[in-house]
Amino acid sequence: MATIQAQTILRDPQLFYWILFPITAVMVLTGVLRHYATVLMQSDPKKQELNAISEQRNLLRGVNLRTNHNQIPLSSFIARKNYLVAAYNRGDFLKDPDNKGKPPANPMTDPAGMDQMMSMLKGNMAMMVPQTLIMGWINAFFSGFVIMKLPFPLTLRFKSMLQSGVATRDLDVRWVSSLSWYFLNLFGLRSIFTFILGNENSADQMAQQMQQMNPAGGNAMFAPGQDPNKMFLAEAENLEVVGGQHEWVLDGVVDRLLKTRV
Repeated sequence: MATIQAQTILRDPQLFYWILFPITAVMVLTGVLRHYATVLMQSDPKKQELNAISEQRNLLRGVNLRTNHNQIPLSSFIARKNYLVAAYNRGDFLKDPDNKGKPPANPMTDPAGMDQMMSMLKGNMAMMVPQTLIMGWINAFFSGFVIMKLPFPLTLRFKSMLQSGVATRDLDVRWVSSLSWYFLNLFGLRSIFTFILGNENSADQMAQQMQQMNPAGGNAMFAPGQDPNKMFLAEAENLEVVGGQHEWVLDGVVDRLLKTRV
């Protein structure tokens, strides 16, 4: 039975030290510098008005009541629901009651929206400019180099990912090119950045992309351009729907406990 001969490539062992280590070190240092540059470019958050804070907190109050309605008795839930629904329908918690029924302001003219767009622009600049420079540096000095061979077998689907910049059809899929090593470092250094900079860092490429996809973060309901009155009315309808499905978790708890003891 014929045996498959392992593919070997005669290469200078110094390539491992003069290509792999420099690319890794540059990527780590670039991530650290990007983190501190992002921290320096961040502007101080502006203080919100008391009416704006009250508007947000009272909307969250209804959301919390709807989410945890089974944790309180039915009478307590109905009392809270009736109060909030009536206040939501009257617009008691609106920051600008005079704008009730009017279309929301243009985010381009909203100062909060402009600050958010500027922060996104700064984040894009801090992320794209270093990566463009590093990409040009690798293409200029390390293009076409094969620097290492993985010790475990892989399928052909990994060939395009591990051998970028090396246009050879018969090369074993386990060989890694310099350009592919750059991409692996680009998305694989999260644990190192977390160890050096902590959990809340701006060097993580994946976290930066997720932030670009969801710029409003956890406060997406309060993003610029949203109509607070419609949000209050929608929450009032949600509370009315939940009111017919209330089941207190402690209802009959004594009987259930005694049945388990028998």
